Amino acid sequence: MRAKKPIDLYYWPTPNGWKITIMLEECGLPYKVVPVNIAKGEQFEPAFLAISPNNRMPAIVDHDGPGGRPISIFESGAILQYLGRKTGKFYPNDERGRVAVDQWLFWQMSNQGPKAGEANHFRKYASEQIPYAIARFGNEVHRIYGVMNTRLAERRFLAGRYSIADIACVGWASRAERFGQSLADFPHVRRWLETLLARPAVKRGLSVKIEEAFHVDTTDPKVRAVLFNQR
Repeated sequence: MRAKKPIDLYYWPTPNGWKITIMLEECGLPYKVVPVNIAKGEQFEPAFLAISPNNRMPAIVDHDGPGGRPISIFESGAILQYLGRKTGKFYPNDERGRVAVDQWLFWQMSNQGPKAGEANHFRKYASEQIPYAIARFGNEVHRIYGVMNTRLAERRFLAGRYSIADIACVGWASRAERFGQSLADFPHVRRWLETLLARPAVKRGLSVKIEEAFHVDTTDPKVRAVLFNQR
């Protein structure tokens, strides 16, 4: 029998990229990292756009997709759901369980990730400090951590059992200080985060590095134009 090809993971080391490295590690699926240097604009190359038309990573190509045929998938939430269905891991088969996971996965995709990203941008990367923007998104991220904290007060994990919802959130949640937050204000989130960061697969997923990423100069006008001024 011919060996199956590893999944191609189009990746850059960010909280969204970590969602997929963690899931692949948790599922024990072989994968090959294909770096997408977002500071050089590689996300706009035609070959990548054929896989991810929104010019964002992560994306995957599973050469052993449905029916044994390759399939490409973009959007981290869709990838997590697909891998959960493919392996039967971290994504329930029953409808009630799946709804419980989906609502927190979608919450992450539409709330935690985007708002934390905006908070980080205006605190770290904006060309000028805009107090209103810093306060606006800082307050919203504080609210979001509060939502998580309340949810985790009576549950070990977001949907009851460890799932793709937790995997989606952990990378973003681990960067609280970058968003102007202190986990001391959210003890249940801190306990949850410590539990996840102790998992070997999470450690491995968070450790997938790309050497080029350490040398990105976000003060370079060309880099800033690619990262922040695309229309």
